[in-house]
Amino acid sequence: MQYNHQEIEKKWQEFWAEKQTFKASNNSNKPKYYVLDMFPYPSGAGLHVGHPLGYIASDIYARYKRHKGYNVLHPQGYDSFGLPAEQYAIQTGQHPAKTTEVNIKTYRKQLDQIGFSFDWSREVRTSNPEYYKWTQWIFIQLFNSWYNKDADKAEDITSLISIFTKEGNKSVNAVCDDDIISFSSEEWNDFSSVQQEEILLQYRLTFLSDTEVNWCPALGTVLANDEIVNGVSERGGHPVVRKKMTQWSMRISAYAQRLLDGLQTIDWPQPLKDSQTNWIGRSQGAMVNFQVDEPTTNNQQPKTISVFTTRPDTIFGVSFMTLAPEHELVSQITTDNQKVAVKAYIDATAKRSERDRMADVKTISGVFTGAYAIHPFTGEKIQIWIGDYVLASYGTGAVMAVPCGDQRDYDFAKHFNIPIPNIFENVDISEAAHADKEGTVIANSDFLSGLKYKKALKLAIYEIEKRGFGYGKTNYRLRDAVFSRQRYWGEPFPVYYKDGMPQMIDAAYLPIVLPEVEKYLPTEDGKPPLGNADIWAWDTNANKVVANSKIDNATVFPLELNTMPGWAGSSWYFNRYMDANNANEFASKEALDYWKEVDLYIGGSEHATGHLLYARFWQKFLFDKEIVPVDEFAKKLINQGMILGTSAFVYKTSVFVKNGCAIDKSNDDVIENIPTLFVSNTLFSSDDEFENVVKNYLLDKKLLHPNYTDLVMITKNAIHADVSLVNASDELDIEGFKNHPLNQDYRDAAFITEKDDTFKVAREVEKMSKSKFNVVNPDLICEEYGADALRLFEMFLGPLEQTKPWKTSGISGVYSFLKKLWKLFYSGENLEISEEKPTKDELKTLHKTIKKVEEDIENFSFNTSVSTFMIAVNELTAQKCNKRKILEPLLVLISPYAPHIAEELWSQLGHIESISTVQFPVFEPKHLVESAKNYPISFNGKMRFTLELPLDLSKEDIEKIVMEHDKTKAQLQGRTPKKVIIVPGKIVNIVG
Repeated sequence: MQYNHQEIEKKWQEFWAEKQTFKASNNSNKPKYYVLDMFPYPSGAGLHVGHPLGYIASDIYARYKRHKGYNVLHPQGYDSFGLPAEQYAIQTGQHPAKTTEVNIKTYRKQLDQIGFSFDWSREVRTSNPEYYKWTQWIFIQLFNSWYNKDADKAEDITSLISIFTKEGNKSVNAVCDDDIISFSSEEWNDFSSVQQEEILLQYRLTFLSDTEVNWCPALGTVLANDEIVNGVSERGGHPVVRKKMTQWSMRISAYAQRLLDGLQTIDWPQPLKDSQTNWIGRSQGAMVNFQVDEPTTNNQQPKTISVFTTRPDTIFGVSFMTLAPEHELVSQITTDNQKVAVKAYIDATAKRSERDRMADVKTISGVFTGAYAIHPFTGEKIQIWIGDYVLASYGTGAVMAVPCGDQRDYDFAKHFNIPIPNIFENVDISEAAHADKEGTVIANSDFLSGLKYKKALKLAIYEIEKRGFGYGKTNYRLRDAVFSRQRYWGEPFPVYYKDGMPQMIDAAYLPIVLPEVEKYLPTEDGKPPLGNADIWAWDTNANKVVANSKIDNATVFPLELNTMPGWAGSSWYFNRYMDANNANEFASKEALDYWKEVDLYIGGSEHATGHLLYARFWQKFLFDKEIVPVDEFAKKLINQGMILGTSAFVYKTSVFVKNGCAIDKSNDDVIENIPTLFVSNTLFSSDDEFENVVKNYLLDKKLLHPNYTDLVMITKNAIHADVSLVNASDELDIEGFKNHPLNQDYRDAAFITEKDDTFKVAREVEKMSKSKFNVVNPDLICEEYGADALRLFEMFLGPLEQTKPWKTSGISGVYSFLKKLWKLFYSGENLEISEEKPTKDELKTLHKTIKKVEEDIENFSFNTSVSTFMIAVNELTAQKCNKRKILEPLLVLISPYAPHIAEELWSQLGHIESISTVQFPVFEPKHLVESAKNYPISFNGKMRFTLELPLDLSKEDIEKIVMEHDKTKAQLQGRTPKKVIIVPGKIVNIVG
């Protein structure tokens, strides 16, 4: 009976689906274990072989835990809202729900054929109203909450209203907006309902505010910082500008310290923890107020610029101030003669993302506003500039520039010829700023002169507070998260507007379902796409969505036109899996208390400061509200590495007439008719050689006149070729390349080939991507080699966390291993299994395999497990082992890695139940304990033969046996040795 992977894998995938083999129970006497993969987005391109890497690893561990007696939850679903489906809808007019459904079917088919042990009964999709009903519900909980700094947790907004009613806000210690007015209880009670709502918005954990955002005109939406690469949108590469818009935001900053502290309690990779620590950016320092120098009247307060500084000890070194170009005071303080220059600079800055501005440390640019500030200690006037190295979203959007102590300030001052006072004792600042803190002595700084850093810092803060122009403060780089998208394909907000103020729709009427629209683009007057809906208003009397035309009715109000961002649904999905089909609750208390948190989470490190930070924030909020039982959602996280593609390149030539050269058109020159030309990669080793190859070809084909060979310049341009058109010998299918749908411009191209008419491509390892034509479809691998071979090969490529290249040719070795495993059970057409007792060597092979594989799985060293399986099968083949007591445990060991072949052989051995829950083999050390030693017997240091002897023999017994052996007698030929050296368990050496 031959190993037929296609029949076997189809059979067992259908069996698992029919029997719901991997369905987890929320009530079990077994210990629980929750294994989770990061939420996939179902793109139209489907999976390539790089995508399943983390899934295979998590599946191995989930299957292993089932073998170890755990009730394992291993769910899967789809993060199905997002830009790609909507962009496709804009281009084709097809509803995003339809394309998303098609994409999900493709994904599901691919996932199933790789043999993952997912509990599909718990599948969730963020775009299903049954799911996003609860995303909307969480939004309402956030809106109805505030952060009490005294209790260090979120509390219901009604408790804050109660305080306002009784005491006003003077004693409230909350995370809130910076510009809070102080009011008494009497004043609060006298405020109108709209005024009260405006004040409460300054405290709520989700709130409306005018925010500087990354606006992408081409996509018609706001983008998060992590969705922008090199100043353009990650999706589509469109320009992004900074723009002020009224947006919903989440007050994640309230949780900054708790997000930092929580990193100490979870087993996550240190580089990822470092990324979050740096992103949150905790720093100690002081807020300092600088007054703008301007004429004031009795009724006008002077404008103030607030700055946060971690080095208040250097305040006497301030020689100018720099504001972010977006700072609200810029337009108010800029003098008339500087307005044109300032506006031009602001317009230019708006085209650069914050990430670009932070990363660009070489470019020095800025504009003087014409205004001055007053130094709070010296009373001196200092210039106020704007510069794009200052960000409106960090701190206060303003810095007190100390050029002698900060390199960026130093470079700025040098560039614009601004004074650089030196406030450091015995420090040379003629070439660069002095940034060191420790050991620094302050000078030329009034009461701080002569003090070292730490003492100067404390005294500076003390004097700043004493004199009333600032205070000590802990600051965080973490900004509140923008939570609005001007898109259609996202969660609708459960919000309507009355008197311009947001009102929450009662949770009883959720979900608020996306309306139908004709166009997915913004409206003609610039409103988000939901503005195109005919039915999109809220009737508070009927408690339902009604037509826009009814808004004039006293009970009908406009609904929010923005939708939630992509990270909304992915910030809590791990909790929904615990009770995915509960129509009445977020999840039941019983289910949440049973599963508690994810035990193992596997996914990419690229989500460190996006999804993983937002999800931790929502989890802590839900914990505060006593909705979930733990405040960190994942105990252990592993970042899998990336599988790289081996790209194929062809070199396209371009022929130019050199500058200043004239060609006589009356000659036989036909340079303008040269076809697109490609050159085989092995025909040249340098640019000069490349040029010669092309020229010789053109001359031979009479496409270039011999007189002009020195007057033309030949260049080459590397172009990706689809790897499916390249064989294992790097030879390109030329006709396939010409007929590729994306290569229409090259239908008439010419190819300079090898002597045997083959065309070799160049190879380069880079990220596997559809745009690079280097993706390998797992469907093709599964068809030719099987899912078990794919699973084993992806693990065999290298350590899980490392990046490694894919090379399809290597999978044949893994496939051969599976056929060799099969042959341990079958002799020709017959299953041949012995019930005999295993030999000592067979038991040794089995138990060293059990020991190694268990250690490897526990340490997530899956690549070395595959090597161990290969060694074991080779040894058992050499031993001609077909013993049931050896092969059955071996199948259980291999089952998490290659489940289909393991299930098939297990059933062939007469078992009815699935192998998936069979107890994992127990390692018995006694089988690895050596009872005998194969001693090398040496004469004068040269080994002549070996002799196996029991390890418990004494030296005297060993000597007696060796000396009486026939081979010893033959070596000695009657001589008496001078001495016999015996090291028990190692050697015997007969001297002389």
